[in-house]
Formats: sequence, C-alpha cells, structure tokens
Amino acid sequence: MGKELVFKALKHETLDAIPWVPFAGVHAGTLKNYPADEMLKNADCIVECLEEVNRLYMPDGIPVLFDLQIEAEVLGCDLLWAKNNPPSVTSHPLENEATIPCECRIPGPEDGRVPMALEATRRIKESIGEDTAIYGLICGPFTLASHLRGTNLFMDMMKNKDYAVALIQYCGQVACKMAEMYIDAGADVIAVVDPMISQVSPKMIEKLMSETFKGVFDFIRSKGALSSFFVCGNASKQIRVMCEMGPDGVSVDENVNLVEAKETCDEFNIAIGGNIPLTTTMLYGSQQDNMKAVVDEIDSIDASKNFILSPGCDMPYNTPIENTIACAQAAKNLEKTREMVAGYESGGFDDIEIEIPDYANEEKVIVELFLLDPDQCAACKYMQASVLDNYDAIEDKAEYRIYKYFIKEDIARTAKMGISNLPTMCIDGEPKFISLIPNREELIAAVEEAAAKK
Repeated sequence: MGKELVFKALKHETLDAIPWVPFAGVHAGTLKNYPADEMLKNADCIVECLEEVNRLYMPDGIPVLFDLQIEAEVLGCDLLWAKNNPPSVTSHPLENEATIPCECRIPGPEDGRVPMALEATRRIKESIGEDTAIYGLICGPFTLASHLRGTNLFMDMMKNKDYAVALIQYCGQVACKMAEMYIDAGADVIAVVDPMISQVSPKMIEKLMSETFKGVFDFIRSKGALSSFFVCGNASKQIRVMCEMGPDGVSVDENVNLVEAKETCDEFNIAIGGNIPLTTTMLYGSQQDNMKAVVDEIDSIDASKNFILSPGCDMPYNTPIENTIACAQAAKNLEKTREMVAGYESGGFDDIEIEIPDYANEEKVIVELFLLDPDQCAACKYMQASVLDNYDAIEDKAEYRIYKYFIKEDIARTAKMGISNLPTMCIDGEPKFISLIPNREELIAAVEEAAAKK
C-alpha cells in the first residue's frame, strides 16, 4: 500500500520505492471546477476533489486541506478570500495590545471551519485511507503568533522577549489541540506548517521557540501519529535546529539545497520531503521539465531512506494536470522515465526582455520585494507588510516595487537580478534582507544608508 511507503520514510526504514505526496491544496479544486474560496468552506467539495487527486495523481499520501488560516480565523483574524489561493490574514487582533488569549480561546471541534475540516478528514480517511496516508496540516506556533500580532512580533522578539515566548507558547497549545482533533478524525501524519521559521536566525529559534515546538512534536508522538515540519523560503540555516526539535520529518521548498539539507537530516535520522519547483517547473514547465526535475532530484541524493518526493509547497491552483501526472509517473516508473529524459534540457525564461533600473541615477531609493506569492506565502506576506506598514517613515526617500514569482516576467527579473532565495528585499539593487523580515528600525536604517550614497 502507498501509505506504507510514507510510514517507512517517516519511521526511517529502508524504502523499496519512492513515496510520493503531492500537496494538491487549492489545486485540487481545479479538478472539479471549484474555486478555492468555495472548496475550502465545504467538506463535500474537499472530499470530492481529494478523491479525484487520488485517482489522477496516485499519491502515497495526501493533505486534507492546505489552509494555515483556520486557527487564525477562529482566534479573531479577518480573512481575504481568493478564487485561486487559500485565504490570507488581513487583520491582527493583538496588533495593538501585547496580551495572551485565555485558554478558553483555544479552538475546539465546533469553532469556525474546524468542524468542516474534521468532517472532511473523517470522510476521506474512510474513502481512501486504507491505501493513502492522510495528512492533517496545522498552522505552526510561530506563524500563528505572527497572524495574531502582525509584524510587531518581530519587534517583540528583540525588545519584549518574555511576551514573544508566552505568545508562541500559547500558539503551541493551539497546535496541540488542532493536532489532537485531526488525529482523532483519522489523520496519520500531522504536518506542522510554519513558513515563518525561515525568517529568523537559528539562535533566535533556539531561545524563543524550540521548547514550544519540541512540545508539539512530543504531543503528536504521544498520540500515536507521525509528524512533519514544513517550512518555506531559504531555511538552509534553520534545518539543523528544526531537526533538533524532534519531528519525524521535515519538508522544504526549492529555496533549499536538497542535497545539503538531506545530509543534515540524515545526521539526525529524520526524513526530508521536497522540493519540486512550484512555479518554474510545475506551473510553467512542460511534462518533460517535470519528469526531469523528479529524476534529477531523486538522483541527487540517497533516496533509499528518509525521503518523500513532493512539491516545494502548496501547488499553484492552475498547475497543469498533465504536469502533476508527469511527476507521479516519474515517481512510479523511475527507470523508464530516466531513459525518456536523458539529455533533455529546459529552455527556461531567457527569451523575456527585462530592464534593470539605473539605481545610482534614480531620484529615490528603490526598495524591491522579490516574493513567491504574498497571498499564499506567509513569509512573503509579512515581508511585504514590513514595507507597507512602515512606508510612512521612508516614503520621502524611497519607493517600492513588488515582484511575484508566479508572473513570468517577474521570474525572469528574479533570475536576471541573481536572486536565488525568496522572499528577498533589495535596496537599490542590493539584496539586503534575504529570507529575513526587517523591523521598522532596520528598514529605515537600510533606506537611509542607501539614500546617503546618492
């Protein structure tokens, strides 16, 4: 059975085939013509779409839904809904008050969209769970704290550490409760999805977050389930501290060098999942591009143990069905696919004309944000917010421009600028904050330094 492959990977046993887990979150809606904002509110739609994912993509594991805002919505955050993305958080109930919600505010089985998520989990477990591992995805403590407190959390971590720790600990309690509810509903694997982890230093994680995350993974283990620690962005420096927190596996996106990350995970005997490129390959590539990406990824590492093949994160809504099928076929028929793509090379985006600003002769400092998708990627959203929320302090000296990695021209610009990690903030063409979100003081200082050079 396919799910046994996932279990073997997360239990660190020798693999006789490559486990394949497509993160067909909102993309699942396209298979039955449901927009994201309809599917993510309706258990019937979720189950119908996941059954189609299971039929078309032959997964060994599957997430019930990829939506990190369920907890935030229950706890008072307003959401902006979209047709082709998960909802995004638009308000932060603790933005103006450094308080901790009381324990009675921890989400329960009757709150918000939690009942819908649990119903979908129970039904899809019954429908396909005999052969396919069911993943329950929960919002990680640090990202949930960011949803509640907004960008002020980054200042708290510098100047009000006791409060930051207390808020993250509270969010850890929320994570444990959500994990418990998903496990009781039939989830085999709990994925703690915390994209914001890549935005802070390993030392800061160790000081402010490690005990909370260890507690969450220990709790999941005590309930008899397996765990995975999802992160987005360039988490290369954070992989070691993530492993030290004790998950059964970690999952990374294309910003992370898989070879180096797996070496670290193997030191801890922890599985790693990833990291087929979402946009350049799955969304805009050809079937050959996708098959080649899978073959190259598997051939770059020791895939006989501690490995799960998956996209880098939640698949784009409009990912061509044939591209995901190509990934599945490559995973299931590796030797034949290796022969098919031998010598194949992709054309890329070199034919798109891009003009780079003449920064030295611009009147104002140019702040450029190179993002994946601020409506879907929490780290990108909060890097964007660090500029928009503080623009009043820099607008006399600077202007900002936003580039999104799902737009072909922006992909080409990212390559021409030599940006290798997302999100990245450039100041007058210089990468200044790479997978790090600046606080107000740091942003102002960086702009003033650039302005002084003009």
